Amino acid sequence: MAINALGHIGIRSDKLSDWGDFASGLLGMQRIDRSSRELAFRMDDRMQRLFVVNEPGETLSSMGWEVEFESDLDLYGTRLEQAGTRVRYGTRAECDRRFCAAMILFDDPMGNRVELIWKPMIASDPFVPGRPVSGFVTGPVGMGHAVLHVRNIEIMMPYYRDNLDFHVTDYGLEPYALYFFHVNSRHHSFAMVGSGGQGFHHFMIEFRNLDDVGQGYDVATQREGCVAYTLGRHSNDYMTSFYANSPSGFFVENGWGGRIIDPTTWEPHETADGPSFWGHERLYLTEEGGRKRLREMRMDAAARGVRAPPVADCPWLFNELARCGR
Repeated sequence: MAINALGHIGIRSDKLSDWGDFASGLLGMQRIDRSSRELAFRMDDRMQRLFVVNEPGETLSSMGWEVEFESDLDLYGTRLEQAGTRVRYGTRAECDRRFCAAMILFDDPMGNRVELIWKPMIASDPFVPGRPVSGFVTGPVGMGHAVLHVRNIEIMMPYYRDNLDFHVTDYGLEPYALYFFHVNSRHHSFAMVGSGGQGFHHFMIEFRNLDDVGQGYDVATQREGCVAYTLGRHSNDYMTSFYANSPSGFFVENGWGGRIIDPTTWEPHETADGPSFWGHERLYLTEEGGRKRLREMRMDAAARGVRAPPVADCPWLFNELARCGR
């Protein structure tokens, strides 16, 4: 029994036109017009990775997590029901809309809709990006990662860990509680921010080429108010990225070079160097609202010479070079 990848993300928004331009023109996804009430976007050979439904709310509609076997749906469904979560199986029409063979649906303790899907559908035509990019890191590591605001991390953390087998990668307690979880070799596919709030914080997509991130950053800087975090590098997953303000107000991280781990030997641990080695200035924050504190943590890390391992120690890079025959 295993949840093994983030399969899709759904958004509720009545700003379909803005999302069409954002997801295609900035993020580089392929736009698919499903109907007047729904847009979908591709990142690879899957029928869809992101969809936006014309509903009020401007937040997460659902997270779709892939399971390995159809029998996993029964096993997780039974476990969740025993833990007090109401679970139902997706109808044929719902499965068709998610382009999967079967699924179960439920809400987590904070009301976020979760969908466990089996056998997602492969498209018959090739992926065509919305802007010239070299593609995204997906496949067995999924579409990226999703991050939620949570009111009570002491409830949410064990819920995902114990009921859904999300494995803690690492966590930080300063300047606020952050828990990161892996379900495959991607450093994290899910995280939660103990902000005391509720809703979507951001999702991340990972490009295959650093220049795709840099060119996207240039595009974002030409759009007023689009950049939320400046270009920077995270201290736990080594991702070089910037964050854009989405049309719905939450963020989308545009990244490259994320850390690959070995889930069979990984040990969870606390981190204390802050979220980023450098950069990632939070333009949306005030100085006293957290921006100053996060900057001080980066400056402290720089003063101590804290940094990622040399490129020679980067298994992701070696795997990519081997794949390309270099």
